[in-house]
Amino acid sequence: MQSIEFDSILKRVQKPSRYMGKELNTVEKPLSQVDVHLAAAFPDVYEVGMSHIGLQILYFLANSMQGVFAERVFAPAADMEKVLKEENIPLFSLESKTFLRDFNLIGFSLQYELNYTTVLQMLDLGGVPLRSEQRGEGDPLVIGGGPMVFNAEPLAPYFDCFILGDGEDVLLELLELYRRLQSGGRVSRYDFLLKAATSIPGAYVPSFYKPLYEGDKFIGISKLDSKVPSVIEKRAVHDLDKAFYPNQCIIPFLELIHDRTALEIFRGCSQGCRFCQAGFIYRPVRERSLSQLKDIAKDIIEGSGFEEISLTSLSSSDYSQIEKLIEELQEEFKGEINLSLPSLRSDSFSVALMNKINKEGTGGVTFAPEAGSQRLRNVINKNITEEEILAAAREAILSGRTHIKLYFMIGLPTEEEEDLLEIVRLINKIKDIRNSLKKKKGRFQINVSISTFVPKPHTPFQWQPQLEREEIKRRQGFLYQRLRKLKGVFFNWDEAENSFIEAVLARGDRRLAPVLETVYFKGGRLEAWNDMFSYSTWQSAFAQCEILPEKYAQYKPTYEEPLPWDHLSTGISREFLFREYKRALEGKNTPDCRVGPCVNCGIEYCTLSTGRVES
Repeated sequence: MQSIEFDSILKRVQKPSRYMGKELNTVEKPLSQVDVHLAAAFPDVYEVGMSHIGLQILYFLANSMQGVFAERVFAPAADMEKVLKEENIPLFSLESKTFLRDFNLIGFSLQYELNYTTVLQMLDLGGVPLRSEQRGEGDPLVIGGGPMVFNAEPLAPYFDCFILGDGEDVLLELLELYRRLQSGGRVSRYDFLLKAATSIPGAYVPSFYKPLYEGDKFIGISKLDSKVPSVIEKRAVHDLDKAFYPNQCIIPFLELIHDRTALEIFRGCSQGCRFCQAGFIYRPVRERSLSQLKDIAKDIIEGSGFEEISLTSLSSSDYSQIEKLIEELQEEFKGEINLSLPSLRSDSFSVALMNKINKEGTGGVTFAPEAGSQRLRNVINKNITEEEILAAAREAILSGRTHIKLYFMIGLPTEEEEDLLEIVRLINKIKDIRNSLKKKKGRFQINVSISTFVPKPHTPFQWQPQLEREEIKRRQGFLYQRLRKLKGVFFNWDEAENSFIEAVLARGDRRLAPVLETVYFKGGRLEAWNDMFSYSTWQSAFAQCEILPEKYAQYKPTYEEPLPWDHLSTGISREFLFREYKRALEGKNTPDCRVGPCVNCGIEYCTLSTGRVES
């Protein structure tokens, strides 16, 4: 390793604390005593990556193993990238300042499609050959995990292995396999990857599979080795109380995107919103016990100094003992620690929970009706009525909330102009509630956030195309012209171009890999940030690679057609997803299986209920 004056480098960047390391509770190990050196890489800047609880879970888990040293690596901001290139210094880790190219394994957390070019940036800056086929025996093994691996194909040429599902068990198995094989003498990359693919469930090695085409039409995936599985099944931790969870957290030197400690109260969601990929890939629901959550919270607060705990999950108010958990945590910390609930249903119960943790009723509350009309909420299986939404809004206003934030989605399957008008009417009804109250406290505003529907793999809407960009823009304008006239209503929306590229990558196959590389070398990185995203760069790359992106975003496959992600299984049956798709087009709800009968989704280890709902 070349000698580097890191202090002089840090003086040349705007936020040096992004790259310093040495925060409270970080792990340090002598490199001479390390058998397996792992880079825990997050393809975004420090403030975003350090807000992700999954990264800290796997960081502390890997470091709990004897002889294993896991270090963090984040994407450099533009100023640091400039310095690294000027000084010819590879991207390095925070803990020991090891160059990325000198690790044994690099594990990327893949959370969002627009982070893909940043993965390439980090590999390139770290001195790691971009494509797996270009790496030699001395290069790191590049591994990917997170929700995006359930359609890993656009990234497949750049990764040696992907891990599907919960990472706690698989990470330990992978690290132990690497250490065991290396202790017996130098093992080739090929032998390690073949052993991983054949002995570790959930491990997907894309180089052992080949996509097949007839002309430009995808027709399936073939195996290049008979020993690897035809379908890779996701891994899931069945009992969260027995799973590893750190009793400490790293204390950052600068303010994070979510500047608080997180406590994962349960995993999975059973509400069945048909557009929501997370709700399907994280099934079934698994809760941590009340006693364990209290113990973890006490340990983390004692060792961190944080003043706020976020009770995190996909829908925090669905935790079966949420009221008791709040009461017992408040009793434990005697009001010295704030609690937050970042993900709530749009109902009065959620507002009551908010009032429990914030008795003054200050601040705001967030609801996600997603659609304005009941008809469209039935299509997407958003099991909330207008009466419940308005009752929740009224409760929030009465409790003294200063603002309400509403999330809606446009471009949903079967959406019509009348559904858009219902968004405006719903907002007006909330305004009317506020105006009807005799006692009004100060200013009150409604923040409306509009996102664009992106059809995601492994959801009932994977067979549904995205709307054309011009139509998305027309609908955005339609809403803007009506909402801008409403006093106290503030309106923002996602750019249609960003959502279009998200849809292309979400539904893509390996033919998109050269596009990613082209975009990166044209300057694409950190594209989850709007000011870093350039649609013209993507247009140029598609043209250069002779790819028509509309064939991915606006394509409507039939049930019989193979999809590029069919060999990557969430455990939910294809039959169930298509049945849900048909029910959506018929406007039929499917009940939450935690409060109703089992919906027969195909998850084999789910024990939530024993009944069956008719299809």
